[in-house]
Amino acid sequence: MMPHVDVEIGGRTFEVACQDGEEPYLRAAAAMLDTEAQVLLAQTGRVPEARMLLMAGLMLADRTAGVDDQLREASDRMAALQARIDELEARPDPEPERIEVEVMPAGLEEAMAALADEAEAVAGALEDARGGAA
Repeated sequence: MMPHVDVEIGGRTFEVACQDGEEPYLRAAAAMLDTEAQVLLAQTGRVPEARMLLMAGLMLADRTAGVDDQLREASDRMAALQARIDELEARPDPEPERIEVEVMPAGLEEAMAALADEAEAVAGALEDARGGAA
């Protein structure tokens, strides 16, 4: 058995059948329709039930048409962005860039040569000192 939900639209209560579990969606849809019906009633006063429901439905459809356009535009933009992402992901990885970095800082070679000269001079002086002591 289908559940029945009482909804209020434009100050009038309607009993509506729906699928089991769909009650919250039906209540939400009825609330949207009631919002439009309240605007209509505030502008025109009391109107026959059928006319109120028709006008409120048309007002709601008009309002949601703009939202549909925005959703369509957003969906198109999202599809274009996804296509660009797919294109970029399909590209092969770029070849790694070779960067050469000096292993020895500037001036280190000259400093090492100067130390080597000093070490040779010290070694020579030690040899001379040993030779003179022997």
